[in-house]
Amino acid sequence: MEKPARKPVLIVCAVLVLLAAAFLLFGRDSTPGDSSPEAGFARDMATHHAQAVEMAFVIRDKGPAKEIRNLAFDIITTQSNQRGMFQGWLQQWGLDQATDQRPMAWMAGHGHGATPATAGTAPGTAAGAMPGMASPQELAKLKELQGVQAEVLFLQLMIRHHEGGVEMAEGLLKLSKRDEVAGMAQKIVQGQSGEIKLMTDLLKQRGAQPYPSILAS
Repeated sequence: MEKPARKPVLIVCAVLVLLAAAFLLFGRDSTPGDSSPEAGFARDMATHHAQAVEMAFVIRDKGPAKEIRNLAFDIITTQSNQRGMFQGWLQQWGLDQATDQRPMAWMAGHGHGATPATAGTAPGTAAGAMPGMASPQELAKLKELQGVQAEVLFLQLMIRHHEGGVEMAEGLLKLSKRDEVAGMAQKIVQGQSGEIKLMTDLLKQRGAQPYPSILAS
């Protein structure tokens, strides 16, 4: 007589387990919204990476020293691949690749987005611009220079650019725990921090120094 009475209890337990699983799957890992930190990071970092790739192509085509050419190749390959991943996430999330929001709006209240231009912003860029970006004037100068002068400017601009990328990635890690996005941000912090050290050493070999760091000490 007791066996039939246990059936409703088992059914209720099974329903509770399914509800808990659904919460974990859809509540914690729901698709990021258009104004989410994840979407903003993906869009801004895709743009940020695009400029790094552009600068790497510029120096590569000048026939630089082997170590500079290898560095440029690594930046082109790594950041082009990562940029594709950022764009793929946005497509997967059903979001537009571009937005009307200002750059770094996803970090408003966290050091960017709603603040005036910071030390990481290149001269002449607008308030709220992505940190570390080279100005049009700096890009034009890089295209004009040749030889060691071009190598030095490339390294100085790219160190600052990488510092901006590290700042953005660290900002994302404070705002998001979504696995694939946080994992990529951590890779950017580690990878670009290592390249900053390499580029600083390459500058010293050329008798030059990086620009003042834009990262908080």
